[in-house]
Amino acid sequence: MARISVLGGTGYAGGHVVAEAARRGHQVTSYSRHAPAAPVDGVTYATLSALDPAFVPTALADADVVLSSLAPRGELEGRVRSVVAALAAAAPEAGVRLGVIGGAGSLQVAPDGPLLVTTPDFPEAFRAEALEAAGVLEDLRATPAELDWFYVSPAAGFGSYAPGEATGRYRVGGDVLLVDADGRSAISGADLALAIVDEIENPAHRRVRFTAAY
Repeated sequence: MARISVLGGTGYAGGHVVAEAARRGHQVTSYSRHAPAAPVDGVTYATLSALDPAFVPTALADADVVLSSLAPRGELEGRVRSVVAALAAAAPEAGVRLGVIGGAGSLQVAPDGPLLVTTPDFPEAFRAEALEAAGVLEDLRATPAELDWFYVSPAAGFGSYAPGEATGRYRVGGDVLLVDADGRSAISGADLALAIVDEIENPAHRRVRFTAAY
């Protein structure tokens, strides 16, 4: 059993991870600004803003893994990069593994190809958010070797707008966008959570990014 703290644990991605980790018997603490409408049995919920000075030490305390699913929106617009940087700086001394759920924008559309966020069809409304998530990955890659981290990029068609169904399956890739035989890149919240909790239980990606899709 691992002690897992999920930052943004009442959001779409974080909420699925919270549910999956709790289902498997892990000790889960969810951090968010607001309490959930439907709490998961066995999960501890803490209401705390990521901008509160106590946020980083509190999230790292008594945890084996801290997973950030914070989205750079609302009060966190333009600020997630600095929050993750603070976590990364303090995590080694705390003995905590740091995970980050980023976006698909920083994935290459093909080997040696451009990043998805730079392509003409990438939605302008999400470009700033994708660029900040890409910056988080850039920062993690530059951290000292003592920081144990992983970064997850979901499929391009991931989100509450396309919830999909739990299939119990997924494929894992590296820095290139995964698509199916029809050229679609998708994964449900439940199956992304499956991939993430599998990584927590059996680490296969240390100090690297991976992507998960069908």
